[in-house]
Amino acid sequence: MNETDLADIYRHYIACLNRQDWPRLGQFVDADVHHNGRPLGLSGYRAMLEQDFRDIPDLRFNIDLLVCDTAHVASRLAFDCSPRDEFLGLDVNGRRVSFTENVFYEFRGGKIVQVWSVIDKVAIEAQL
Repeated sequence: MNETDLADIYRHYIACLNRQDWPRLGQFVDADVHHNGRPLGLSGYRAMLEQDFRDIPDLRFNIDLLVCDTAHVASRLAFDCSPRDEFLGLDVNGRRVSFTENVFYEFRGGKIVQVWSVIDKVAIEAQL
C-alpha cells in the first residue's frame, strides 16, 4: 500500500471515531488488534473507545501531524475537551484541557493491527 492510500484510510478512520460510527470500526481495525502491547481484539478496542467518549462527551480527534510509510502511520493528535471526572489519574472534573497524543499504528491488509500511544499528561497537569 502506498503512503497516500494509507493516509486516506487513516483520515477515514479518524472520521469514523469522531462520528462514533462503531459498526464501521471493523473496516479500519483488525479483529486481533493490539494496543500498547495488550491484545484487545476489535471488541475490546471498540469498548475502550466507547468508554473514552463516555468519559469525555466532547471528545474529538484532530490530526495535527501525520506521517506515513507503506505499513505505518505516525500521528500527533490534538485534543481540546472536558473530561467529566478523573482522567489519567488527574482530577479534571469537567474542566477544559488541551493536550496531544503521539500515536504509532501498524497496518496490515489496510487495517490497524498495532497501536502504540502516549498522551502528554504533563500538559494536562500544567493546566490544572
